[in-house]
Amino acid sequence: MTPESKTKKTPAKKTTRTTKAHAKTAKHEVVKHAPKREKVEHKTEPKAPAHVKTEEKAVALGSYHYAVGRRKTAMAKVRLYDEGNEFTVNNHKMQEYFPTFDLQRIVLNPLSSLGLEKKMTVVGIVRGGGVHAQAEAMRHGISRALVLRNLEDKPVLKKFGFLTRDPRVVERKKPGHRKARRSPQWSKR
Repeated sequence: MTPESKTKKTPAKKTTRTTKAHAKTAKHEVVKHAPKREKVEHKTEPKAPAHVKTEEKAVALGSYHYAVGRRKTAMAKVRLYDEGNEFTVNNHKMQEYFPTFDLQRIVLNPLSSLGLEKKMTVVGIVRGGGVHAQAEAMRHGISRALVLRNLEDKPVLKKFGFLTRDPRVVERKKPGHRKARRSPQWSKR
């Protein structure tokens, strides 16, 4: 061997083999892993959640009356402003969110019964349930907010039943039945 080859020689890598041995005689080896890479953070501006637009409007409009309405599993958070005449649900116009006339009528019932349809701005956030239950939850929330605004409106809204929370919900399924009460088909033989 030449002296040059001695200096260029790299040490051989040690390989370890692990064999299955009896648990009492097995030796545990500590293996050091390479250091983990640090996560690179990308500087991007986070997207604002959908409800931020609603809050920006709320600051611009001023004071409001807040109430929560419920129906089945739907829940509506309603803000009622005295100025303007906009109606938004989940940052959409009411006509877009509730496309049918019947659903729009359900939502507007408390305002139309008091003659306040074009005099108030309503901002609603609705979660859960179906579209019909959401419309009824909005109606319940608007009615409660109107009572907070003016206590003299309560008898009119109560007469139409808008302040009563409809307690009817889907009955739970029972064990041994196909649905809540539907039994499996009975066969004689």
